[in-house]
Amino acid sequence: MEDTLTVFTASKYCNVSSKTIINWVEAGHIKAYRTVGGHRRIKKSDLEAFMQSQGIPIPEAKEGGSGKKILVVDDDMIIVESIVQALEEDEFDYEVISASDGFEAGLQVNHFHPDLLILDIMMPDIKGYDVCKKIKANEKTKHTKIIVLSAYLDDDKFARMKEYGADVCFSKPLPLPKLKKEVAKLLGLTAEGGRS
Repeated sequence: MEDTLTVFTASKYCNVSSKTIINWVEAGHIKAYRTVGGHRRIKKSDLEAFMQSQGIPIPEAKEGGSGKKILVVDDDMIIVESIVQALEEDEFDYEVISASDGFEAGLQVNHFHPDLLILDIMMPDIKGYDVCKKIKANEKTKHTKIIVLSAYLDDDKFARMKEYGADVCFSKPLPLPKLKKEVAKLLGLTAEGGRS
């Protein structure tokens, strides 16, 4: 599949701000499409064609981001948006997509094969324990790391979630810096990677 860039990675590539990229897209200079979660994506070839036409130097090919894929599952779009944005702006250049219900989450797990799942277990059509169990029981997805979010979890429930395969549990409201740190750690991208 052709490389697609987030607004943030495109801005890094061109050495301009994210806002500039958005302005170029809105002015029709660069083609972009939106993901199901409403996030802009830009084809690398479209961006490079624009850069050439504007005389913007194209950086030498170098090893890009981590290539790690993250799926955020929550029916609160504000929370999804803030998590996705925080992760997309992280230095590790994750590929982040979101799902707003259990059905969509199931499809995305099968098609997108995320390395890490951030899951709100209080959604009406999701049984958090089942989701964790299913993912960890499946040969194809058992390596997937799972971060569980919930506004109403006590220590007992957290312990149960861990038994069912959750790697980390967070209470809402969510401390984003802590989440970002935990994500990088679980994916083995930080110094503490692999040691918890």
